[in-house]
Amino acid sequence: MLEIKLTNNTNINIKMGGHKMSKKYLIVGGVAGGASTAARLRRLGEEDEIIMFEKDPYVSFSNCCLPYHLSGTVKDAGSLVLMSPDKFKAQYNIDARVHNEVTAINREKKQVTVKNVITGEEYTENYDKLILSPGAKAIVPKIKGIENVKVFTVRNVVDIDKLNRYVKENKIKNVSVIGGGFIGVEVAENLREAGNNVSLVEALPHIMKPFDYDMAQILHKEMYDHGVNLIVGDKVESFEKDTVVLGSGKKIEAEAVVMAIGVKPDTELAVKAGLEIGETGAIKVDQNYMTSDKDIYAVGDAIEVYNALSGKKTKISLAGPAQKQARQAADHIHGKVVRNTGFIGSSVVKCFDYNAASVGLNEEMIEALKLDINYEVAKVIPGDKVGLMPGCEPLHFKLLFEIPTGKVLGAQAIGKGNVDKRMDVIATAIKFGATVDDLRDLELCYAPPFGTAKDVVNFAGYVGTNLLNGSFKQVREKDVRGLVESGAFIVDVREKNEYDLSHIIGAKNIPLSQLRQRTNEIPKDQPVYLHCRSAQRSYNAVMALQQLGFQNVYNISGGFMGISFYEYFDDVTTGRKKIVTDYNFL
Repeated sequence: MLEIKLTNNTNINIKMGGHKMSKKYLIVGGVAGGASTAARLRRLGEEDEIIMFEKDPYVSFSNCCLPYHLSGTVKDAGSLVLMSPDKFKAQYNIDARVHNEVTAINREKKQVTVKNVITGEEYTENYDKLILSPGAKAIVPKIKGIENVKVFTVRNVVDIDKLNRYVKENKIKNVSVIGGGFIGVEVAENLREAGNNVSLVEALPHIMKPFDYDMAQILHKEMYDHGVNLIVGDKVESFEKDTVVLGSGKKIEAEAVVMAIGVKPDTELAVKAGLEIGETGAIKVDQNYMTSDKDIYAVGDAIEVYNALSGKKTKISLAGPAQKQARQAADHIHGKVVRNTGFIGSSVVKCFDYNAASVGLNEEMIEALKLDINYEVAKVIPGDKVGLMPGCEPLHFKLLFEIPTGKVLGAQAIGKGNVDKRMDVIATAIKFGATVDDLRDLELCYAPPFGTAKDVVNFAGYVGTNLLNGSFKQVREKDVRGLVESGAFIVDVREKNEYDLSHIIGAKNIPLSQLRQRTNEIPKDQPVYLHCRSAQRSYNAVMALQQLGFQNVYNISGGFMGISFYEYFDDVTTGRKKIVTDYNFL
């Protein structure tokens, strides 16, 4: 091998004897996207020079585990770091430089300027290809009086260690978390688990945007039941001394404030270099993750990607997509064919005793993006395993599918069991263009400790197929309050003891076991709405009545359990009039 030493400390290694010339790759950012790109580049080119720059003290840390340090689930902040620079060098022969910030890109010279943030020393490095993975910055708006509170963000190991130390060393009791996304919910949960008084403020009507309002109510109840002061539909107006002041006039005591209202792509370096920025405000890349400069690629939170369901550009701040992008960018650099199928946004979150997962489109997304999609919703709440088995819990499952094709568009699942595996099935189904008929026919693993012979995914497929075929009509939990207030004819087909325990105010109790003998009590000249515990018995009642000549009958999706979860949080926090005698969540 011939080595040429240049004056700017750049080595060019040339393989002799017909072998390819080695390349020099520079990577900006050393977390999910950057570290994965570096590792893949090394696997594809053993002789290449790879340098990864990270302005913070750590590379390759577990971003998603950060909040769990607050509760002690992850005891040592240092354990969040997955790879050290020394390990990168020893295992991959990658030069990982922490405390080194790339401050400028000279595209003509194919050169970057780097600053050592400890010493202030500046130097330059040339590149054959440059990969940007700068991530995203926490949004901290300039709210009036923000200097009156101690503000934290959670983006890296330093951030979480700083917050944890401050809360513990100063024996902080009252913490306010602003923003109800993934980070906000996880930080609030873990601070509460650590014994703090926690308020969570979300300006939108509900937390967790990947979930629709009806599903988010389950998470609202869970946070409320665990002592989190959850405030939705109210925004931060200003700050006073150790106090958060909301638009409604409410004041919340807060010796520490965690800003988790969202992130924005870190595009500063790209903008300065004249790279094209996309319509979402993130770095624009093509299907191969190449920027507007053919020698510069970008991956991770800083780029915009294609949503395979909406057909629109979007931003996805998730580690899974970042690692896929990293692999594909490295592959394209090495001339491999890349098949970019877009992203659908699969995610899961823990909220105290509940697990919540979502994938694809939800109703609010379809409305917000003004998508011209005709869709229907199948909502089921079966047990997550055989009822005789210990630990069987209701699993709230919402499926969106297209009319008239039956194509699966998205789903949400919330329960105390394995919601993630169900969403993984739906994510796979969406990738392969499956329909509700396909979900119905899926042959899934079954044993009593794990699930049921007709899994919740199959169950949703059955309901979806029936709706698609026009076998029955339904109304949703969100419609029930209006029905009660208008004096609609509602029939509760649960047994009398269930009805006596709690029921919809004004509902008539005709148990399914007595339905055929009491049809004379059901009018044919007005709509009739039927429900049971979870909408299964009432579906059977609707089908029976239709066979008996009743045409204007509707099943109430989600049943009494769904109605209870939907109504509860707003009832107890706003004092509005209840539409049920009591709630039943089992």
